[in-house]
Amino acid sequence: MKFSINVNRKFYTVDVDPQKPLLWVLREDIGMCGTKYSCGIGICGSCTVFLDGIASPSCTLKVESVGRMKVTTIEGLNSKIGRSVKEAWIEEKVSQCGYCQPGQIMKATYLLSNNSDPSDEDIDETMTNLCRCGTYQRIRSAIKKVATNINL
Repeated sequence: MKFSINVNRKFYTVDVDPQKPLLWVLREDIGMCGTKYSCGIGICGSCTVFLDGIASPSCTLKVESVGRMKVTTIEGLNSKIGRSVKEAWIEEKVSQCGYCQPGQIMKATYLLSNNSDPSDEDIDETMTNLCRCGTYQRIRSAIKKVATNINL
């Protein structure tokens, strides 16, 4: 079945099974491999994308349910906050293996887009993505760094 989906402000037409998860459409059919597969059940956060601005796991979302929603992947994260988060990730040396980091960056951008001065509790509530390398303190530090500069 053919679907037209808006990914990073560009429309793609894909001919896929309606039940195919958005994650695999992005990676296999569109060729955007920044969004990662890990758990496959929507809890680890590696596959986080924005659907109309809401952070969402793409591994459990069937392509047929995307409809007219705007999908933003790590490749299309170009907002001021998104760019600031990417820069802070580098400055704070957040990544070790880097596998979960696209999802972490998406979730941090979502948090800071909705809360420009998050407390530690706010960060803990939102940043539920798993990091096998345990870089949670550096993630927190990068988020705090961006938050400090948002209001300048």
